Amino acid sequence: MDTISWNDFEKVELRVGKIVEARVFEEARNPAYILHIDFGPEIGMRKSSAQITKLYSVEELPGKLVVGVVNFPKKQIGPLMSECLVTGFHNENGEVALCVPDKEVPLGAKLC
Repeated sequence: MDTISWNDFEKVELRVGKIVEARVFEEARNPAYILHIDFGPEIGMRKSSAQITKLYSVEELPGKLVVGVVNFPKKQIGPLMSECLVTGFHNENGEVALCVPDKEVPLGAKLC
């Protein structure tokens, strides 16, 4: 594992957002959803593709808080321009469980 400096860590904008819309990403090579995430008034709405279909249904995602990286460059994923990276952890089966705060926090709050 490489070590990084505190200054490097501070450059990563890990923010809390709320999923406001989720739909199946029909054109994705691997099963995925397109998420529309509200990161609060400072950052606003961002779109992302997330390969979380094994553990989450599209119906349960709206309203869920997530942690996302909001300062990566945009990335073209098929027809979607992804504007943030939603974070998660692989379980023993390789399925992605979302990284979520366990209490309500303001949208856009930065990981500290």
